[in-house]
Amino acid sequence: MAELPPLREVIARHGLSASKALGQNFLFDAQLLDRIAALPGDLEDKAVLEIGPGPGGLTRALLKAGARVTAIEMDARCLPALAELAEAYPGRLRVIEGDAMKIDHADLMGEPFAVVANLPYNVGTALFVRWLGGEAWHPKWTSLTLMFQQEVAQRIVAQAGSSAYGRLAVLAQWRSSASLAMKVHRSAFTPPPKVMSAIVHATPEDMPEGVRATTLERLTEAAFGQRRKMLRQSLKGMPGAVEALGEVGIDPTRRAETVSVDEFVALARILSR
Repeated sequence: MAELPPLREVIARHGLSASKALGQNFLFDAQLLDRIAALPGDLEDKAVLEIGPGPGGLTRALLKAGARVTAIEMDARCLPALAELAEAYPGRLRVIEGDAMKIDHADLMGEPFAVVANLPYNVGTALFVRWLGGEAWHPKWTSLTLMFQQEVAQRIVAQAGSSAYGRLAVLAQWRSSASLAMKVHRSAFTPPPKVMSAIVHATPEDMPEGVRATTLERLTEAAFGQRRKMLRQSLKGMPGAVEALGEVGIDPTRRAETVSVDEFVALARILSR
């Protein structure tokens, strides 16, 4: 393991501060970062994609765990600190300056990879939905270990009937398993965010046969777009959806928040024909 100066010292030397506009909150606790890096399992010589490494706190923990890290960072202020980290771990850290939303991650990595990231709050959900989307499955990523606002994390793992259950839960759970792996107190960050955080760990599962991802996405968008309305109302704009309710045996007077992931999959299977 490389001998590195304390992260606070690196940040002070480079004059770094967390950017509110970029949704940044820095983590300094080395023990906490090591625990996060351990969540995906053994990372020795494994490819890892990190989004928004900032000054490199989590990057250090991933490198210490033996990973080969590709980090995408759009904040040019952080690049010199990351360059020092790359020098300390020759051939183990590749830093890409750019917007993670505009990069093809599978093409960039070129091999199966785990994603581990303290995601910037302003793009976290969009990236998560993107990793779970698309018709091609299984994906190139082997697991997602991601920091979210706790409210978002709870929405991802929510079950039907709960107040947090919605479109995000269905999109997360229909062909992957997602669990809330760890809660992180706001005081662990610099500066402390206004909300608590939590880490979601997700792994891909087999995709249900006969279901198009785009169909499920449109179905959940319609159903939860008017979640207070009965399904016969919220789905009437989607051709065949109301008729599919009867075919699956779902009471059209139910609301979207009561419909399980399996029931949404069954509806999408009929509409995918």
